[in-house]
Amino acid sequence: MKYAALVQRIAGDGADAWLTHHEARQARERGEDVILLSVGDPDRDTPPQVIERAIERLHAGDTHYTVAAGRHGLRAAIADLHRRRTGQTVSVANVLFLSGAQNALFTASMCLAGPGDEVIALEPLYPTYPATIEVSGARLVRVPAASDNGFRLDTRALEAAITPRTRAIFFATPNNPSGVILSEADMAAIGALARRHSLWIVADEVYAGIAPAGCVPGLAATLPDQVVTIGSLSKSHAMTGWRAGWLVGPPALIAHAESLIMCMLFGLPGFIQEAALAALQQSASAEAAMREFCATRRDLLLAGLADVPGLVCSAPDAGMFMLVDVRGTGLSGYQFMRGLYESERVSVLDGGAFGLGTSGFVRIFFGLDPALLAEACRRIHRFVARRTVGASALTA
Repeated sequence: MKYAALVQRIAGDGADAWLTHHEARQARERGEDVILLSVGDPDRDTPPQVIERAIERLHAGDTHYTVAAGRHGLRAAIADLHRRRTGQTVSVANVLFLSGAQNALFTASMCLAGPGDEVIALEPLYPTYPATIEVSGARLVRVPAASDNGFRLDTRALEAAITPRTRAIFFATPNNPSGVILSEADMAAIGALARRHSLWIVADEVYAGIAPAGCVPGLAATLPDQVVTIGSLSKSHAMTGWRAGWLVGPPALIAHAESLIMCMLFGLPGFIQEAALAALQQSASAEAAMREFCATRRDLLLAGLADVPGLVCSAPDAGMFMLVDVRGTGLSGYQFMRGLYESERVSVLDGGAFGLGTSGFVRIFFGLDPALLAEACRRIHRFVARRTVGASALTA
């Protein structure tokens, strides 16, 4: 039997990056001694008030159909959070509640570009971006950021990538995996190019709430008709499994996107929406707690790996991940990932999944219990030390 050409596009280039993670997760579920540093799921519980609200609404029978775009009160709360973060005044007409940020990215991609178009994405980029962008039939154009420049934006490379077929620029700030926050100067350059070429800007701000002060430089207020902002409660409120995300953009885009999700979601559970509203009502405290949580563990990881021969850590501006350059060990990111898991049962993610510029890196998630994070560092030490001893013996 035949399948549509679409199935090739949705497979994506980064799918293999998760195989070691899935293997490790299955091993942990069997009760094996495995440490997962390969996925951004913080070792914290969802705030109790959020859980209680969901349970309350379940008991109240809030399990029926809901409006596709999301309930008015929830969308109003998202609009208010967006205004505080970006300075852009929006209403419920600018907001669509979706099943997580990934769903929002997919929806934006399908509505903004199609066959024959090109969409630029800034590297390093999250492994789902290629499939998410190319599912529409558009072609992904990568603009890499060099590791020797701290993975900062190369504005000249971005400008050179724009052609008459370019329709949009996608980026995450803070970036996943580097944790880099695009600066005001970066945003000014992107904004100037977007104005000149009439481009959409899709800003993935999933980690914005745990950036310093709970916000990042952006363009939503200055280019309201061209900017689409993606947000979520997954990271800021430890709600990864709730699938609570959103898209903020011009009302016309929201109308098109609502038509699309009528074919996919037909509305999301009411009790989830009420829990999301409860979460948004305590965003300031939840985000502040998560910022402290991440900062403490980032510092623990930096200290824990500081004296490991051959490793160079890139301290992130924000977020839950750290890129570690492993080229000094003589291994690629993939080889390091596989060797570490096979010998020490610690799973990290191959940096090559995020682009060619990070193929000599691994991404390490640090949102774990400090004792477990310290144990992971000991195992990484042991893995590298054993490799160093083995290499010395071969050359002796």
